[in-house]
Amino acid sequence: MSHFQFVSKKEEDTKKFAKSLASHLKKQDIIVLTGDLGSGKTKFTEGILSYFGLEKEISSPTFTIVNEYLKDEITIYHFDVYRLEDSSEFYEIGGEEYFENGICLIEWGELIEDVLPKDYLHITFSKDNTCENIRILNIDTNLKKWEDYFENIKY
Repeated sequence: MSHFQFVSKKEEDTKKFAKSLASHLKKQDIIVLTGDLGSGKTKFTEGILSYFGLEKEISSPTFTIVNEYLKDEITIYHFDVYRLEDSSEFYEIGGEEYFENGICLIEWGELIEDVLPKDYLHITFSKDNTCENIRILNIDTNLKKWEDYFENIKY
């Protein structure tokens, strides 16, 4: 497992970082987003969607569990699994089928870790205690493609 860190000084940094990452996303890529409320998960998702020209489409999936965005031949699934009792509920909505059919962004994905494929990108968001605008993104992956990307990216 490789670990990388990105420090965002403002919301726009988080969105730019995500937009750059989105240019490398492909069908079956999974990104798990972990962090407290207000830590930057939604801004990150906005950045991903902006790469695909969908930033105006974003809405929180808090009450629907998943929102679906379609751009050309790419489907992006944005999950919020916080309200699920356990991973069996994820199976009940056909969750594993989403993994095969598009790009998956899963907020609170650590709650269903036992059903996730072994290869995914995990980003943990945290606030900096010294400045309210700073966010620290800790990135973990075991995928060579992402290791190469993060080792060579110029943030």
